[in-house]
Amino acid sequence: MNKIKVLLAEDEPMMGKLIKEALELRDFEVFWAVDGLKAFSSFCVARPDICIFDVMMPYKDGFTLAQEVRGLASEVPIIFLTAKSTIQDLATGFEVGANDYIKKPFSMEELIIRMHALLNRRSSLKKSPSSLTEEYVIGKFHFSFRNLQLSIGNKQQILSYKEAQLLKLLVDHRDAVLDRKVALDYVWGDDSYFNSRSMDVFISKLRKFLEGDPTIKIVNIRGKGFKLVVG
Repeated sequence: MNKIKVLLAEDEPMMGKLIKEALELRDFEVFWAVDGLKAFSSFCVARPDICIFDVMMPYKDGFTLAQEVRGLASEVPIIFLTAKSTIQDLATGFEVGANDYIKKPFSMEELIIRMHALLNRRSSLKKSPSSLTEEYVIGKFHFSFRNLQLSIGNKQQILSYKEAQLLKLLVDHRDAVLDRKVALDYVWGDDSYFNSRSMDVFISKLRKFLEGDPTIKIVNIRGKGFKLVVG
């Protein structure tokens, strides 16, 4: 059985060594890079199943690294490790494509539980036929999930990874209700109050992006979730 490949980007030697050894004891294959530049090179070569990125690193920070990884792979889970936990830091992390956040110091058991949760979610989505679709027509719009791009005529809008994830869920549930909890668990990892408010902001952004076709509506279903209606 093939081992799960993990890309770890952590510039603190003791922390990196501790995480690497702990994961290897649990039968993960770990590629450890000590800065953002080396981490991106390792990603291109190793093609890991999951990434763990420190936010503050030399040469290239975790946010920049995540954006570059998302340009190559939209589906690989990314967990950020950070000593910072302001709302702005969290919002930035999720905006550039993070699937989860863990604040330092943390327990290895917590990290591994979160890793397995993301990997299991990715596995279940792979088994779903709808998850394989990456090109969509939404009214007059063309939506490329792979390229994080929404276009109408000659106008193109580049979406953040989370905006693209949320729009994909809405399209996959077209004319049906997308449950709030389902969307929060898939896109943000949990249904906390902060994440719920963040999702409402993202829904507003998507409505604005889709204004070019007045037949498209994202309807708020009170107490339940959202419905994408076209025509």
